Amino acid sequence: MASRILIVEDDHQTADTIRLYLENDGFEVDIATDGMTGLERARLHPPALIVLDLMLPRLSGFEVCRALRKRSNVPIIMLTARTTEDDRVLGLDSGADDYVPKPFSPRELVARVRAVLRRGEHPESAGRERLCFVGLEIDLARCVVTVAGRTVSLTPAELNLLTTLARAPGRVFRREQLAARAFGEDFSGLDRTIDAHIMNLRKKIEADRASPEFVQTVFGQGYRFGGIRA
Repeated sequence: MASRILIVEDDHQTADTIRLYLENDGFEVDIATDGMTGLERARLHPPALIVLDLMLPRLSGFEVCRALRKRSNVPIIMLTARTTEDDRVLGLDSGADDYVPKPFSPRELVARVRAVLRRGEHPESAGRERLCFVGLEIDLARCVVTVAGRTVSLTPAELNLLTTLARAPGRVFRREQLAARAFGEDFSGLDRTIDAHIMNLRKKIEADRASPEFVQTVFGQGYRFGGIRA
């Protein structure tokens, strides 16, 4: 059964071009031309992935992304003409999984869609085992994370990063190493992309983000997992 992609884009030519390329690659496609409609369609008929423009009428892409993240971990690729590094990080801070600047190659966008979907379907966490630590458990078979007995909802990017770190407690990963292991060798994001995902992950699993117990920063080097095996 074909995966359904929701495009939220107010430029009709851009939306039609994306739809053509996605349909030619075997996806089903739905289009919304404003943020409010896109949010409602995502709620009523959850897609496999959302391609979300940043500058939208009624609700901005940032607002749509934040609203979705309160209830859903659907993969989101943000699409926008605002291409500064700060803009990209702001999009990732809102909960986006990836960021594609305009103008873009439709073929590259389709490749990004497939890459993000692969992260969700076959994450680094794939396997039939559990990683158990004091106060945190990762069920790799079900892709479920429990912190202090409470289930937390992680995006595919956050889950892959956490699992990559937790498989090697105490090891320091440089950002490029962490990205390659969690997202694949073809990952083309910035160092701050990893930092943004880590920040969002900490919001969900750390009791004190100023002094994180699990995902720790090693200044000038990268990140390590500080959990103690149970």
